[in-house]
Amino acid sequence: MKKAAFFEKLGQKKVRCNLCPHHCLIGDGKSGICLVRKNIGGDLFSENYEKLSAISTDPIEKKPLYHFYPGKKILSIGSVGCNLKCKFCQNYEISQVTVDEFAFLKSYTSEEIVQMALEKAENIGLAYTYNEPIIWYEFVLETARLAHQHGLKNVFVSNGFINPDPLNILIGFMDAFSIDLKGFTEDFYKNLTSSGLAPVLKSIKQIKKADKHIELTNLVIPGLNDDEEKFIEMIDWIAEEIGEDTVLHISRYFPMFKIKNLPTPESKLESLYEIARRKLTYVYLGNMKTLEGQNTLCPNCNAQLISRSGYITKIEQIDKSGNCAHCGQQILKYYSS
Repeated sequence: MKKAAFFEKLGQKKVRCNLCPHHCLIGDGKSGICLVRKNIGGDLFSENYEKLSAISTDPIEKKPLYHFYPGKKILSIGSVGCNLKCKFCQNYEISQVTVDEFAFLKSYTSEEIVQMALEKAENIGLAYTYNEPIIWYEFVLETARLAHQHGLKNVFVSNGFINPDPLNILIGFMDAFSIDLKGFTEDFYKNLTSSGLAPVLKSIKQIKKADKHIELTNLVIPGLNDDEEKFIEMIDWIAEEIGEDTVLHISRYFPMFKIKNLPTPESKLESLYEIARRKLTYVYLGNMKTLEGQNTLCPNCNAQLISRSGYITKIEQIDKSGNCAHCGQQILKYYSS
């Protein structure tokens, strides 16, 4: 347990957490919406500090990140808790529980995690993922700072629902962000996630302005966020505000947690894929049986540069500078052969 950052003391031993836009007012002995930031005697503490629910070496593509050191491995860690209440959560077993409710937590220090990352063969760094790393803020920041000191890369896989000041500090220690853009209406965010869209869009713009690598993921749920008009609005916003070269992953939904809708039809994702490609250069499909929408093509000469099958990635025609080997078009800013 560690004293939390970004909170203010109020009267009667109450505190207000200012880490995320919920700004939870928390009474003594109570926790915020995230379940892991607890008021103890008028001070706020991170209960999940140094507590891990999962640790695994993953392909970087699993984050998903397709344009950040493709084909490489990254040590991925997660804890418990989340500041959203997504009714369709794919990781609810760890995101919607307290430290006391999850029986398999293990304790690691930042030094132990970084040492582990350094010892892993072909590992480029650390990914903070699985649950929501925003509410693991103190441990993530401490670990990321140490990882950078040892030449490791840091990747943040997040819902993006964080206030600007803590995000600004975090940005200084992160190399890449994978952000879930879960929908494109305030109603969807309010009713399905108990949060809001506007702060997420603000975070995405802040990350882009800081010139950090960012890729976006949109999980398409039948009947809830698959309206084509709203999808077009989202694509237009990404193209205009973040850039036409922004990587977008359109992912297929499978029934999970409280939402038992049928899986997203593959034909629906294929249709949205074609819509997205009108404005965005790099669009990919996820959780699909077909291999369509997996490979990276050169936007200039249309040569196939990277092929993917599941999490097996083959670099085919990328030179050592990350450019198309045929025409010289820059494809990857972050790449090593």
